[in-house]
Amino acid sequence: MPGFPDFAVVAPGTVADAVAARRAHCSSRYLAGGSDVLTAMRRGLADVEVLIDLGGIDELRGIGERDGALWLGAGATLAQIEIDPLVLRHAPVLAAAARGVAGPAHRSVATLAGNLCLDTRCVFYNQSEWWRAANDHCLKLKGTVCRVAPTGERCHAAYSGDLAPALLALGASVTVAGAVGRRELPLTELYREDGRAPLTLAAEDLIVAVRVPRAPGTRADYTKARVRGAIDFPLAGVAVALRRGGEILAALRVALTGTNSRPFVLTGTDALLGRAPDDAALQELDKLVQKQVSPMRTTLAPAHYRRRVAAALACRLTRALFASAQG
Repeated sequence: MPGFPDFAVVAPGTVADAVAARRAHCSSRYLAGGSDVLTAMRRGLADVEVLIDLGGIDELRGIGERDGALWLGAGATLAQIEIDPLVLRHAPVLAAAARGVAGPAHRSVATLAGNLCLDTRCVFYNQSEWWRAANDHCLKLKGTVCRVAPTGERCHAAYSGDLAPALLALGASVTVAGAVGRRELPLTELYREDGRAPLTLAAEDLIVAVRVPRAPGTRADYTKARVRGAIDFPLAGVAVALRRGGEILAALRVALTGTNSRPFVLTGTDALLGRAPDDAALQELDKLVQKQVSPMRTTLAPAHYRRRVAAALACRLTRALFASAQG
């Protein structure tokens, strides 16, 4: 792997200073843990002249409770999230998702917002510069054709962050600081189905915190399929949050990652409410997943396998959570 290109580092002390620095330097990127952006720089995937180090901004740290909801600073590390008592008490699915990311060394530096803003990945993109150049690049960077779908008009690189589906299943929102101040938006609005530009954020926008509403009586969990049992990104990941009302489903929310260019909440699950998650209901859930995921040839695993495994994981997790939930 080649060495790093030359770059400068600035270290703002506040969120406002960080946003101002990002606006002042067009070839700049925010740096938190650096587990994604530094690798991209070494591979020639990110043209960065200035790194804006967020490590000195106190506001981005910490995990607590605010206004009856779980509050997580954007700079909280995955290692902190997986063991934090408040997370384990109010959102154990988030701890489970964090625990399954990469390895312990990665989790000790990787941050919540960094995982949410993880760049999309593809076997035709995440290669060395000489490999990409030899193949005339691709639509995501320097090329004009998507190698996955040459006749299409958009990039099909897949989003593979693990924390997003867990937070989507819980109905989380994010606080974003930008050029015109701060705003809160549902996490669903952070993403779009475009592998080349999967985030809806402006260049200077900075995620400050994540808010997770309380959901009494809700059971939730996250599971994923990957080539190895550790380190690897998910080929398909599923988070399920449900509430049981006696022998029927009172609430059900399913979110997926690893199959599309964005993490997303499955639609159509309201049709399963008021019913027991028996074989017939789970067969309907299987069909919903297989219809809405759109895996492409972005990994070494076949697309049809990722589609089927996503559906199987969703059904298996729903059945298990319902069985363990209190009526």
